[in-house]
Amino acid sequence: MGLFDKKFCDVCGEKIGLLGNRKLEDGNLCKNCAAKLSPWFSERRHSTLSEIKEQLAYREENRSAVAAFRATRTLGTYYKVLLDDDAKKFMVTTASKLSEANPDVLDFSQVSSCDLDIEEDRDELKQKDKDGREVSYNPPMYQYSYDFYVNLRVNHPFFDEMRFRINSSTVETGNHAMKGGAGTYTGKGADEYAEYVKTGEEIRAALLQLSQAAPQQPAAPAAPVPEPQPAQSAQGVPSGPMVCPLCGATTTPDASGHCEFCGSLIRG
Repeated sequence: MGLFDKKFCDVCGEKIGLLGNRKLEDGNLCKNCAAKLSPWFSERRHSTLSEIKEQLAYREENRSAVAAFRATRTLGTYYKVLLDDDAKKFMVTTASKLSEANPDVLDFSQVSSCDLDIEEDRDELKQKDKDGREVSYNPPMYQYSYDFYVNLRVNHPFFDEMRFRINSSTVETGNHAMKGGAGTYTGKGADEYAEYVKTGEEIRAALLQLSQAAPQQPAAPAAPVPEPQPAQSAQGVPSGPMVCPLCGATTTPDASGHCEFCGSLIRG
């Protein structure tokens, strides 16, 4: 097939436009069908058509879970974590119209870990020398900016990580590095920095607490360990070292099953 041959979506059958193809391992997907996949899913190019169809079926079922979702708490203001404490479920989204966005609804028990990740970026500030060239300060000076992410690891059939930013815009603190906390610094960006750290820690603490409190599937009872039995010969006669019940000696029974010390018959 040529580069510009017509392609059709292997899910819905619609013709795919010139720039609309989303390749799969064994087929093609149109951009409309691709948009229905979970926003947390990132393995599309390495997925088979069968796996994509399975996920699309799950995504349609998820609409019912969204319709039944009743938020009891909301954490965050940009990417928001919505909690349904009664049903023990949650979702993460920026959408205001949930029915249109169809955010994935997860159980509290699906959370495996949660961390706050603060990304720092710094740009060196320069000054001009007497010849008009930009040169470094001595010592060098930098301008710092920060973004705040929650890294949520989950047990889900179609994705295992939900990484989302909780600040709507980058927090700039001028030439002051926050070094993990606002501390006594009260200048540019300090209040915003402290607020996003607080929000991130609230999200982290809530999800971890709820996941630990959620009922877990009971573990299967361990199979009983059989008591060791004396080895048997092909004729059913005990073989190998064992304790004689009559004389108490450790003996290896002879071919007829008798103790080598007292001659009594040892039965297995």
